[in-house]
Amino acid sequence: MAEIEFSNITKSFGTTQVLHSLNLSIERGAFAVILGPSGCGKSTLLRLLAGLEKVSSGEISIAGRRVEELQPRERDVAMVFQNYALYPHMTVAQNLGYSLRVAGVKRPEIEKRVAEVARTLQLDEYLKRKPGQLSGGQRQRVAMGRAIIREPKVFLFDEPLSNLDAKLRTQMRLEIKRLHRKQGVTSLFVTHDQIEAMTLADILIVMNKGRIEQVGRPADIYEKPASAFVASFLGSPPMNLIPATVDTDNRGIVFGDGMKISLGYALPVAPGTEIVAGIRPEHVEIGNGHIVPVEFAEELGNGRQVHLRIGDMAVSALLSANDKQVIGDALAIKLPSEHLHFFAKDGRVIDVQPTAHTVSKPETAERTVSVPALV
Repeated sequence: MAEIEFSNITKSFGTTQVLHSLNLSIERGAFAVILGPSGCGKSTLLRLLAGLEKVSSGEISIAGRRVEELQPRERDVAMVFQNYALYPHMTVAQNLGYSLRVAGVKRPEIEKRVAEVARTLQLDEYLKRKPGQLSGGQRQRVAMGRAIIREPKVFLFDEPLSNLDAKLRTQMRLEIKRLHRKQGVTSLFVTHDQIEAMTLADILIVMNKGRIEQVGRPADIYEKPASAFVASFLGSPPMNLIPATVDTDNRGIVFGDGMKISLGYALPVAPGTEIVAGIRPEHVEIGNGHIVPVEFAEELGNGRQVHLRIGDMAVSALLSANDKQVIGDALAIKLPSEHLHFFAKDGRVIDVQPTAHTVSKPETAERTVSVPALV
């Protein structure tokens, strides 16, 4: 059963439309992550669900109830913000219990639930402190506790880890995932950080320019991106995207520096067509093949990232720590055809599956996308 439904949602600020006929269904218990660059509309979508913004058109439902005309307090959602939004003059215990006091919950019940949440988030020893006496990670845990204590139908997270350092972000990702597994509450998490998205999401929703580009399990999207945008946005370092031309026999491609790759299968486009070939840096093989210039190499501790050039395009390759290849001014590389992805110049994926020789459109906002919970 769907816990959250967006139906034909549009949102404009003045003459600027930021969401375009968006349809999305998220099932009960799912941890869904919306990933996209700044300005793609992901936070706007979250704010529409929370009631902090009004839709321009369309419908929003939570647990089967229309909510787009309801006030935020009537929607039974709890939101964790990037800036914590704690009351500085209140103690941790008072911050945690504030929403219950406003709701008229009796004091013994408030104290009981505050103690339970504090134990869950390891905040017991900080209950008498004020936010200014806490670290960033502790304040974020208080913000999460304030949301949890309300026992809402839906948790909303608006880039809650952006203000934390790298170590704390890793710790808080684990905290959030652990809490979701324990409580099973439907959660919608917004981020522009792909590592957060890949590690947290049961289901990933990739947005671009107010539309949904692709929805699926993180590993599936990584392995089979539905557009050049998704391919380039997901992955660190991102997928190499290299302009190429389909060879005369339609069973190979040629890059700008003359490098040719035989595919062993026919591309479903005409010979001479200009396309974009994509390959993940970890799939670039070094040590044989076409000679390309090396710009520089970065030591990563557990390996090296080598920056190469094919024609006018910069290309990255990842080497493991065990790879003893000497990095000089040039290297021989191979781009295995089984790891290549192909895109039309407008970004659409070219499907080279034997059963579907067509140029496929990625999933867009015009399609209703169901986001299931994983069990």
